[in-house]
Amino acid sequence: MSLLVTGSIGIDTVASPHGSVDSVLGGSAVYFSFAAAHYVPVRLVAAVGTDFPAEFRKTLEDRGIDLAGLEVREGSKTFRWTGKYAGDMNEAETVAVELNVLAERGPTVPPAIADSETVFLANTHPTLQRELLAQVTAPKLVVCDTMNLWIDNERDSLIETLDKVTGVIINDAESRTLTGKAHLIDAGEVILAMGPKFVMIKKGEHGAMLVTPEGPVTIPAFPTKDVRDPTGAGDSFAGGTLGYLTAKGQHDPQTLAHAMVRGTVAASFTIEDFSLGRVKNLTTDQLNQRVDKFLGMLRFE
Repeated sequence: MSLLVTGSIGIDTVASPHGSVDSVLGGSAVYFSFAAAHYVPVRLVAAVGTDFPAEFRKTLEDRGIDLAGLEVREGSKTFRWTGKYAGDMNEAETVAVELNVLAERGPTVPPAIADSETVFLANTHPTLQRELLAQVTAPKLVVCDTMNLWIDNERDSLIETLDKVTGVIINDAESRTLTGKAHLIDAGEVILAMGPKFVMIKKGEHGAMLVTPEGPVTIPAFPTKDVRDPTGAGDSFAGGTLGYLTAKGQHDPQTLAHAMVRGTVAASFTIEDFSLGRVKNLTTDQLNQRVDKFLGMLRFE
């Protein structure tokens, strides 16, 4: 099975109560890819500028990520984000953003990887999500992410995108804003009526909820004490989830629930260090050991 992700690649500067890093590798597609690559080969479609460091490219190549869809645009600069966390670190404060290449046209899917069977449309303008999806020949599983900016300002376009996907990964606040429903089960059911077959609602430190026509399933977050940088946790959740689903080749409710476990565990590693510090050298055996531990926590005899 083949998994294609499109999303941002960025250069991040992040501060939290546990330290800070300057100009490190980040972006939704990066965190997603590192989590998903434990299960299937990942094809990355994104754009960067000529300022994108060679060592960052090597980091992606060393993880086995297919960069045939990575565009390096002459005269452009890579997306940059500066953020900081305080207190319980549930919310990032954006200090500065330089959209740079993200303000330009979307990337192009090379013909060689247009046959991808699974597609993850990471958070970007919903019109760009549909434009990229139109370049994939016959995907079997399509999942998207979104954010309040598009919910508030591009609602009609977002609803058009939701009608074309198999599933949605969204956080609790976004689901409430999109649907006007306070209860997450109600919110998930309203989103299902927009077209997707399943909705995964991220609840941060409180875990995640799956909503399908068969009913809801909830799981807690993995209890991690060493939280240093939450950046990329949601994208790692999506990567672990979609990587597992692609490897299994199905998305029935039971498989979706097991996939959320893998996504939750992937996110639990990401938050233990800044940027890719914890996940860059993470082995699949280490990942599976934590999955087994988590499943043991969830099992009551």
